[in-house]
Amino acid sequence: MTQNILAPHFCLPAGSAPVACVDIGGTKVAVNMVDEHGAHGKVTEPTATAGANDALALQIIRMVGQSCAAAGIPLAAVAKVGVSSCGPFVLNKGLVELAAPNICGGQAGPARGLPNDWKTALLEAPLRNVFAHVRVENDGIGALEAERRWGALQDNGVPLTHCAYVTWSTGIGTGLCVDGHVLRGKNGNAGHAGHLFVSSNSDALCGCGNVGDVESLVAGNAIARRFVAHGYADAAALFVAAYAGDTRAAGIIDELCEVMGRMLYNLIATLDVQRISLGGSVYWHHRDYLLPRLKAVVKGKLPPLTDHCELVSAGLGEQVGDFGALALVA
Repeated sequence: MTQNILAPHFCLPAGSAPVACVDIGGTKVAVNMVDEHGAHGKVTEPTATAGANDALALQIIRMVGQSCAAAGIPLAAVAKVGVSSCGPFVLNKGLVELAAPNICGGQAGPARGLPNDWKTALLEAPLRNVFAHVRVENDGIGALEAERRWGALQDNGVPLTHCAYVTWSTGIGTGLCVDGHVLRGKNGNAGHAGHLFVSSNSDALCGCGNVGDVESLVAGNAIARRFVAHGYADAAALFVAAYAGDTRAAGIIDELCEVMGRMLYNLIATLDVQRISLGGSVYWHHRDYLLPRLKAVVKGKLPPLTDHCELVSAGLGEQVGDFGALALVA
């Protein structure tokens, strides 16, 4: 039985050819098919990080085939493939390769613990060898476009013109929109705020090779690396302890919110946005606890800017990745 994860009004118009939606994260890859009946045949696997540097692209090609089979859609009927992926990107002859810190072990070297030495992972070129129409964007941009179209970054169906999406998950990513224009940059990497330095703390190595950037300090995999010696095996264990009254765990989370809150303030001060929506697994599962703390870090800092910017939870919730890939091709 195939899954239908999207509400009917997110189906493609009647008669539209089906599209494949691919969401690449540092932890998992998800693929589903969307047609006039909705989304079907969702398949999910851990992100390929072993073997040759085309392993991820080959995984996606295989998973698109599996998703088509589960949805009862011929592979040849797929009109477009939308790929929403963690970055950064490197362009090789105009085609996207991934230099993602949580996928490519060649960025930070063996100390990061990834089972490969890839400087980049092939992506767009192998996909274009199989599919006629492929669009690859940073997952922050995909989520931003989805939130502006269907989620919390719109008012009464009208997309906001100055806004951002931020994910707090395995990594830290953002999508940015100013004056109605989605920002992409020379290689499609605009918005990599997770690699900003906002602290003098230098006890954490990011997969990009930086020591002490936002992602190295607060990302989901960073929490596990930094605090396992304190008895918190992962982000979930840290929050469970805090909820149970563990003051040390609560203090650690306050420090994480200070780092993330400073990053959010930097975005507001730099871009003058009116609203930021927040998603990602770490944030979403603990949003009631985290949102007021993040707001408290930002509140009162340069009020002419911050008083007129809202921090809100993503309107699309845990499905923002699926919607992000759909927004690229719908």
